[in-house]
Amino acid sequence: MSATPSRASVPDWLEAPDDANALAPAVWPDAAGRGDDGVLRLGGVAATDLAARFGTPLYVLDEDLVRARARRVRAAFAEAASRAGTTARVYYAGKAFLSTEVVRWVTAEGLGVDVATGGELAVALAAGADPQRLGLHGNNKLLPEIARAVEVGIGSIIVDSRIEIERVAAAAAERGVVQSVLVRVNSGVHAETHDFLATAHEDQKFGFTLTDAEAAVARIRELPSLRFIGLHCHIGSQIFGTAGFEESAARVVELHARLLPGGDVPLLNLGGGFGIAYTTADDPTPIEQLAEGIVAAVARECAARSIPVPELAFEPGRAIVGQAGVTLYEVGTVKAVRLSGDLDRLYVSVDGGMSDNARPALYGAHYSARLAARTSTAAPALARVVGRHCESGDIVVDAEYLPGDVVPGDLLAVPATGAYCYSLASNYNYVPRPPVVAVSGGSARVIVRGETVDDLLARDVLAAPAVPEESA
Repeated sequence: MSATPSRASVPDWLEAPDDANALAPAVWPDAAGRGDDGVLRLGGVAATDLAARFGTPLYVLDEDLVRARARRVRAAFAEAASRAGTTARVYYAGKAFLSTEVVRWVTAEGLGVDVATGGELAVALAAGADPQRLGLHGNNKLLPEIARAVEVGIGSIIVDSRIEIERVAAAAAERGVVQSVLVRVNSGVHAETHDFLATAHEDQKFGFTLTDAEAAVARIRELPSLRFIGLHCHIGSQIFGTAGFEESAARVVELHARLLPGGDVPLLNLGGGFGIAYTTADDPTPIEQLAEGIVAAVARECAARSIPVPELAFEPGRAIVGQAGVTLYEVGTVKAVRLSGDLDRLYVSVDGGMSDNARPALYGAHYSARLAARTSTAAPALARVVGRHCESGDIVVDAEYLPGDVVPGDLLAVPATGAYCYSLASNYNYVPRPPVVAVSGGSARVIVRGETVDDLLARDVLAAPAVPEESA
C-alpha cells in the first residue's frame, strides 16, 4: 500500500494530503474540530459520544450553522437589493432538508419556505410557518395539494402548465378567494457548477418557454380567481459564479418588460442552486458576491429597458443546510484491491450507503471523509468508502486519502451531507433510515427519529399484527 498511485486511478483534483487527519475548513461545519484526544467534535459534542448515544449511521446537523447561514443569505440579498433600489425575499428550499425543527430555525431567522408537495406543505404548517410566507412548486401538483394550499392561504403557487392554471383557478373560485401565482419560465440557461449552457429551446419537464409564458400570463389575467404576481426561473444546482444567472436575468427581464403593458409584474424569483464545497476541489462563490452580482445584473437589464427593478426573490436550500450536516458511520470491513501496476485501493465498507446518501449513485457526486474517533500518523492511503447494499454502485466517497491503518470499528465522518441526503434516503435492502440529531452548544437532541426494522414490517400488511375489527 506504499506504492505511488497512478494518476489514472485518482481524480485530477485529489491530492495526497500531508495530514490525513486535517479538516478542510470550507467543507466542514464552522464549529467542527478535533479535541486534544483527536476526536472530532461537532457543535461541541464528541463524535464518539454521538455514535454511542444514537448509533450509526447518524445524520448530525449543526443548528447554529443553519441559523447563521440563513441570516447571512437573507442579509446578503437584502443589502444587494437595497443598493439596487428594491427589496428581496428569501425562501428556504425545503427539498434540500425538511423537518419541523428546521422550518422553525429558518423562519425564526426571517426566511419563507419553498415546498414542492402536499407532504412538504404539511411539515411546514406543522412547524407553525405562516402560510403567506410559503410558496408551492411542482410540475404536477395533485388536485388535493392545490386545494389544501389554497385553503390554508398559501402566499404563492408557482404554476407550471396551462392545465395547472385552470386547476388553481378552479380551486380558488370554489373557495371564494383570489390566489396569487407566479409563472415558471425556462430561460434557456442551464448552469451546473462551473459551466453554463445557453440554448434557444427547452427539453425538460418544468415551466413554460419564454414564448409560451406570455400566453400563460394573459390567461391568468383573464381569470378573476387568480392574481399574477410575477415570474419564476431556476437555472440549475450547485452553481459557482454569476455568469449563468446574469445570462438568465437578461432573458427573463426582457419577458418581464414585455408583460408590463398588460399590468403589474411586481416580483421576479430567480430560484436558487448556489453551490457549496464537498471536497477541497470546490471553491464556492461567497453568497455576498453572488447576491451582488445577480442583483446588479437584474438592475442593469432593467435600466437598459427603462423599467423599475421589481422585488426579487431567491430560494437557497443547499447553501443554508448543506455544510451544516455530517454523517457518521462505523467501518465494518477493510480490504485492499489491486489496481493497475503496484497500486492498491483500500475499500472501506461502512454500515450505511446509498440508502442514506443516494447522490453519488444518482449524480456521481464526490464527498470527503475523515476518521472521527482518533487521529493517525499512518501514511495516507487511497481509499474508496462504500456502503453495504447489494449494488456495485453503492459508493459513499469515490476517492479519498485516509490513514492507511483504518480498521473495522473505526468511526468515519462524511461532511457536507446536510442537503439531499436525508431527503433522498430510502429503505433499499430493507435498511431503516437513520435518525437526525441536532447539535448546538455542546448538547445534542434527536429532531427526526430513526427507523427500526419493526417500523418497516409494520407497513407490510401480511407481516404486521392483525388489527382486530371493532365489534358492531
